[in-house]
Amino acid sequence: MANNINDLTADFPVLDQQVNGERLAYLDNAATAQKPKQVVDTLVHFYEHDNANVHRGVHTLAERATAEYEEARKKVQHFINAADNKEIIFTKGCTDGLNLVASTYGEQNIHEGDEIVISIMEHHSNLIPWQQLAIKKHAVLKYIELTPEGTLDMDDAKKKITDKTKIVAVAHASNVLGVVNPIKELAKLAHEHGAVFVGDGAQSVPHMPVDVQDLDVDFYAFSGHKMMGPTGIGVLYGKADLLRQMPPYQYGGEMISSVHRDRTEFADIPFKFEAGTQSIAGAIALGTAVDYLEKVGMENVVAKEQELVDYVLPKLEALPYVTVYGPQDPKKHTGVIAFNMDNLHPHDVATALDAEGVAVRAGHHCAQPLMEALGVSATSRASFYFYNTKEDADQLIKAIKATKEFFNGGTI
Repeated sequence: MANNINDLTADFPVLDQQVNGERLAYLDNAATAQKPKQVVDTLVHFYEHDNANVHRGVHTLAERATAEYEEARKKVQHFINAADNKEIIFTKGCTDGLNLVASTYGEQNIHEGDEIVISIMEHHSNLIPWQQLAIKKHAVLKYIELTPEGTLDMDDAKKKITDKTKIVAVAHASNVLGVVNPIKELAKLAHEHGAVFVGDGAQSVPHMPVDVQDLDVDFYAFSGHKMMGPTGIGVLYGKADLLRQMPPYQYGGEMISSVHRDRTEFADIPFKFEAGTQSIAGAIALGTAVDYLEKVGMENVVAKEQELVDYVLPKLEALPYVTVYGPQDPKKHTGVIAFNMDNLHPHDVATALDAEGVAVRAGHHCAQPLMEALGVSATSRASFYFYNTKEDADQLIKAIKATKEFFNGGTI
């Protein structure tokens, strides 16, 4: 691993290629992050040397696999400062974790007339589970709206969260607007009204220090693939006392203490929620991704991304035919930048940028209610990570100008 955060691209072989004859500027990190060699090497090593199922064997490979799997759980625990490694549940991803909470705690505790509060900026993963739970239970789903600046309206939050509220579920950072939400304050507000707080950490854990005890969140879900781990692995953090009260999410092997003809006794947490064979290699490689981020230093990740946003956001905002969504102040904006170009569909913009070697996302970003609130059907989205460079930012601006020139028949 390189020692300088500005010289880490060598750890990411996928970045060293050309796309359509141009150097690749990968700016789709909010969708998935690239993997360093160390993570890929961990996957290969496991399958070549330690491949066995965990918790079920006494032979050497099974014991090695189990030790590595549980060590990964401890790494995640320390990374987000959970009180106990039993509070770390391995899932398929952030979506799976949020559905787990809705299908267990939600099913137990939401009744007719109860209220669930989310924000209008939520990813569908933190919207649809609560929407469907509210429909099923005849509960009320309420949305916290935005300020004119595109931030969460905390005055509205204080009106929406009442003594009828049982669950508040809000993203720590938006995957569209590039804002960090005050979830510590929201969790405190929820607790004052007797509700629990569920945090969606998909866009925060990879990009900033997260301390779940300081935030005092009750549940917090995130995905491995957005923090340089493999796909198919994620984490749900939950306070131990809440997890122990919840029923299992799925039934089968591994999640039991004993099974008889007429009854089953379930295992303690976290195993109660890890039915069947998990993504063992994925969890172990996620542990390697955590190691990598800790060596880089999350404060350095924040600083590098802020440097890139400080550099690129004013350049985007200076283009008269570009509309940027979310705060205009770089200091209030994460590395997620959603934008539109006048009279051009975001899909056309993304295709044109790809021709210039720039990889961005286009569409509604699994946030259609937010798109409706913004008055658009879709946006283009460039999203930066710490391994990106100012050269990537310059390539984005150059490609946008070239796109404008192409569609305007040679004039800007």
